[in-house]
Amino acid sequence: MLNYSIVVMSAKPGTKKENITETKAYAKTQVTSTMSMDAFAQHIADHGSKYGRGDVYAILAEAVDCLRELILEGKKVTLGDLGAFYPSLKSTGAEDAASLTAANIKALNVRWAPGKRFRNLRDDASFQCVPSRRGIADTLAAERGNASEGGNDGEDEGNSMD
Repeated sequence: MLNYSIVVMSAKPGTKKENITETKAYAKTQVTSTMSMDAFAQHIADHGSKYGRGDVYAILAEAVDCLRELILEGKKVTLGDLGAFYPSLKSTGAEDAASLTAANIKALNVRWAPGKRFRNLRDDASFQCVPSRRGIADTLAAERGNASEGGNDGEDEGNSMD
């Protein structure tokens, strides 16, 4: 079950708060927990793998190291249904091509292009609407007789779902 809450935001992403003229309600995922690589390795081992948690962990750790090395070499690495990982640059603009140097590069990021089994998981998912974190905080503050700290900034209006 994938939890989501309702968030009211600008209908035009990137609009500064003071310039918002139209809002829409959107679904936002609510992550229920974070799994460590050790726990993930155990999860894989528990799914009928002939390898134990330690073996799976070692393979995952080596895969991370190798993926990083290959990304730094400018390679795109395709891992079947998992998808492809490739380098992406963020840079500041230069007046012209001749004046663009490596100093203009501000970040080297890794992008993920999902493989076929990860492109759209919608048909395989089930959903449950839950209160937003801000909605929960506002409710707790009201129960304690306190005003919500920071007020509502329009980015996460919460919802009235129980």
